[in-house]
Amino acid sequence: MMRATHASRATKPRLPHRITVATVLGMRLARWIFLIAGVYGVLVIAPEYFMEKRYGEQYPPAINHPEFFYGFAGVTLAWQALFLAIARDPVRLRPVMPVAVLEKASFAIAAPILFAQHRIPSVMLAGGAIDALLGVAFVVAYLRIPQQAENPDRTDAGL
Repeated sequence: MMRATHASRATKPRLPHRITVATVLGMRLARWIFLIAGVYGVLVIAPEYFMEKRYGEQYPPAINHPEFFYGFAGVTLAWQALFLAIARDPVRLRPVMPVAVLEKASFAIAAPILFAQHRIPSVMLAGGAIDALLGVAFVVAYLRIPQQAENPDRTDAGL
């Protein structure tokens, strides 16, 4: 018979038996990195829902496929929610950190190429540089977070 306390322990990530100062500092670092990234992203992306017309005026031509514009804003905002979730529990969500790096790399790589082709303004290049910086920070966080200890009672369905 499984006791309730055993079930609740099975859902918590297991840390290495020896928690070192480096482990604690790595977890704090990861929390701060992903918290900053998530909050920054929400502050930058959420206002875009109200800026379609302004983008068309500042960066002609006007947006003629709003489904792409709002789709981009929605997907990007969803990523910010993931960053904030990682900030809450970086050990448990460590496996998705490489995917978060890929999210940042997608624009960090595209922005300088598009800028070199004179297809985006310099302000967008700055956005790509910020994504590159955050992507590197995500790699550092990933490397500083300990892997979960193997738990034979836990299934992958709990992730």
